[in-house]
Amino acid sequence: MEKKEFIDALNALTEKEGFSVTGKEISALRIQFEDYLLEATRQYQIAELKAKDEGEAFDEEDWMTSLKEEFYSIYGPFKEKQKALKAAIRNEEEENLKKKRVLINQLKEVINKEENIGAAFSAHKEINKKWKAVGDIPRSSRHDMQQEYSRLLEEFFYNINIYKEIKDYDFKKNYETKKSLVEQLKKLSDNENIKEVEANIKKLQNEWEDIGPTKQELWEELKEDYWSTVKTIYDRIRSYYNEKREQKQENLVKKKGLIEKMKSVLELERDSVKEWNKHTNEVLDIQKEWKTIGFGPRKQNEEVWKNFRGLCDEFFDQKSEFFEEAQEEFDKIAVQKEKLIEKVDQLKDSTEWKDTAYKIIEIQKQWKKTGNAGRKNEPRLWKKFRAICNHFFDAKKAHFEEQEKAYDDNLKAKETLVEELKSVKLDKDQEKSIEQLKDFSDRFAAIGFIPKSQKDAVYKSYKEVLDGHYDSLDIKGDKKEEILFEARINTLKGSSNSERLLENEKQTIRTEITAIKQQINQYENNLGFFANSKGANALKEEVEGKIAKEYQKIEQLKAKLKMIPNE
Repeated sequence: MEKKEFIDALNALTEKEGFSVTGKEISALRIQFEDYLLEATRQYQIAELKAKDEGEAFDEEDWMTSLKEEFYSIYGPFKEKQKALKAAIRNEEEENLKKKRVLINQLKEVINKEENIGAAFSAHKEINKKWKAVGDIPRSSRHDMQQEYSRLLEEFFYNINIYKEIKDYDFKKNYETKKSLVEQLKKLSDNENIKEVEANIKKLQNEWEDIGPTKQELWEELKEDYWSTVKTIYDRIRSYYNEKREQKQENLVKKKGLIEKMKSVLELERDSVKEWNKHTNEVLDIQKEWKTIGFGPRKQNEEVWKNFRGLCDEFFDQKSEFFEEAQEEFDKIAVQKEKLIEKVDQLKDSTEWKDTAYKIIEIQKQWKKTGNAGRKNEPRLWKKFRAICNHFFDAKKAHFEEQEKAYDDNLKAKETLVEELKSVKLDKDQEKSIEQLKDFSDRFAAIGFIPKSQKDAVYKSYKEVLDGHYDSLDIKGDKKEEILFEARINTLKGSSNSERLLENEKQTIRTEITAIKQQINQYENNLGFFANSKGANALKEEVEGKIAKEYQKIEQLKAKLKMIPNE
């Protein structure tokens, strides 16, 4: 509520009827008004301190004094009026007490002196009518007065000599009425709403007292049933309020525990956004838990709430100060993230899937390392960055999904070729058979990629069949080695890992050439130890022959290198 709203609300309440209800509402409004002034004073002091720190003049208008005077100029007369009304009510209750005492004395006179039955009943009826018409009396006298009146009523009905028929009829009617009332009390015991029970039991007890007497032999049993039922209900009411008081005490302990938690959080050091966010979540959890706890005792409830609310306000004031200072750093981070967005935007339409994916992933890593750009910037930047990244990766996924469909067609083609290779009949001419097998190798290698899950199985099946055909050919000498090597290369070309396998083959040959060259160097070094004797010359010729063979091997290996294609 704002300034004018408090005055309007106060005027509206003072114009209502029913001081008891309005008084509670106005008291609540006064507390809210004082809280508002307290908060306004705090804000005023903060503004004054801030102006002082910044070296500025502080001349803010004091509007609180006039507002407070206006509020209490309405509130004060109302409270005085309410006080006068309560005094009037007390005076009226005292007058009503005097009236009831007079009626009791009159009833005693009728019981003790009136001998005419008709006149006695008329007097009793008049007294009873007046008794009911008298308003409330002081609470401290209600029970005793009602008990005395009820006793006199019973004495009146038991002691006066009336006709038996009338007495029996009245007794029977009173018995049934009281019996019905006891049943109503028993049903009331099942009502879960204690407030309703409390209100209705008083009403039923008043009705019980107004019912006349019944036969003495039935009265004792009925009275016992009535009072035992009433006692049970009042025991339950007392138990309810005792539990409420205990619960309020427990709630007070829990709330004080949460205040200690808040104090602990305030004492922690916070130098980063991450720590502030973590501690903010802890404070929000504490506030959430506070809301789940019911009211404490009335006297302490308002005090612990003000204490708790003050600690929460202090935390969020500190947080606001921190984030004002941190915003400059957030803006710097935002500039860096804008540059990363520009980088990834330049890559988003590339079809160099592997290299571009690697570059974008590296940019995503940089994004994480850059840090958080703050609540003002981070959601907007992240939404933009993620959309651009998703653009590329969605296109990449669609491309490879389309490629997978082509892989399925290639799988069928390779499986068909393997079946064809299994059933082929090689030509009797060796050269033609080799050409047939080379043709199969070229066709197998020409078929594109197949799904990874099946590439090894298909290649293994293909290689086993192809190797079996080459083994069946009667090839000998260097020619066999050359043909088998060429067949091996053709087989490797058909593998889905052909690039890596062919490169491994090259590396193996290069390693072998290096080892042979080292052997040749060893042989050449050994030649220097031979003298020009007849025996030494023979050894020298033998070593030179070995060197010549090693060079021949190198040439053969180089020829193999040339046979391996560059993938």
